[in-house]
Amino acid sequence: MRYVDEYRDESAARRLLAAIARDARHPWTLMEICGGQTHTLLRSGIDRMLPETITLVHGPGCPVCVTPLEQIDRAIAIARRPGVIFASFGDMLRVPGSATDLLAVKSEGGDVRIVYSPLDAVKLAQRHPDRQVVFFAVGFETTAPANAMAVWQAARLGLANFSVVVSHVLVPPAMAAILGSPHCRVQGFLAAGHVCAVMGYWEYEPIAERYRIPVVVTGFEPLDLLQGIHLAVRALEQGRHGVENQYARAVTRDGNRPAQDLVARVLEVCDRKWRGIGPIPASGLRLREEYAAFDAERRFEVSGLEAEESPLCIAGEILQGLRKPHQCSAFGRQCTPERPLGAPMVSAEGACSAYYRYARSA
Repeated sequence: MRYVDEYRDESAARRLLAAIARDARHPWTLMEICGGQTHTLLRSGIDRMLPETITLVHGPGCPVCVTPLEQIDRAIAIARRPGVIFASFGDMLRVPGSATDLLAVKSEGGDVRIVYSPLDAVKLAQRHPDRQVVFFAVGFETTAPANAMAVWQAARLGLANFSVVVSHVLVPPAMAAILGSPHCRVQGFLAAGHVCAVMGYWEYEPIAERYRIPVVVTGFEPLDLLQGIHLAVRALEQGRHGVENQYARAVTRDGNRPAQDLVARVLEVCDRKWRGIGPIPASGLRLREEYAAFDAERRFEVSGLEAEESPLCIAGEILQGLRKPHQCSAFGRQCTPERPLGAPMVSAEGACSAYYRYARSA
């Protein structure tokens, strides 16, 4: 646990909590973007230790949660095809589609495999030239470089049996969509450190300026988040807006330029539908036309599939910070990790999963 325990020190946490309580003279609502941040906040009890003046709401930063329902259905339709090896990260297997999930397809005999890197799927295509290997390329900017590398590598190797279902989404447009809503109650953001490690935080500066809010880039340990909350509260109390970088040990303003260049070479910005939220302009990534041969939706002609969410699921409102999981009438009743109505209940980064796991009911 070297280099980790120092970010979980109880005495340091108490000092930061005292500083937040001292400085928070007005009520403020902050949104943490990433589901990983949400789980740390609830697992460590930070949400219960903050002064009553600070309200935390949970954002759309769980890529599994915001993958559109019809995209899950398209993946399931492809995985059921004979001769297909469908490769995915494990957290996508339990995400419900309209009628079933990828884990059920696997149990029914579909060749669905868990991989730990998109390059593992490329290796599968090399080892099985007689099979079509499809990788479910899901994620925010964090995973985009590795997924772009897999496509670039497959093209370099001439792998005609490799393709990807792309469901990449981008954080800044989602933040702008939340802030532009007439129902928005967010007054400051805790931005996700791993996204910023790739992209930097320069993209957040125009958002902070336009909406005159503080944005603090944070890590994922308890002290990271407490310090981020303190920085955001202090900025709000002082009437300041702009971007601050709490996670300086991993994040720079410019980010990882080679990774950004690779993503731009293989992928391009597009409009994207978010599960439970709806379409957000210029909020996604898709394959560039020169890499269209690796587009599984085109190859298997499934792009026309459409689907509708369960009317009981309020995941969209939760992902926009308008409501919390325990305020859903189905939470813990019709919707549980064993029988989920929406992705936030089964994703490792889902807010509903966090509330269920850590017994939050208020």
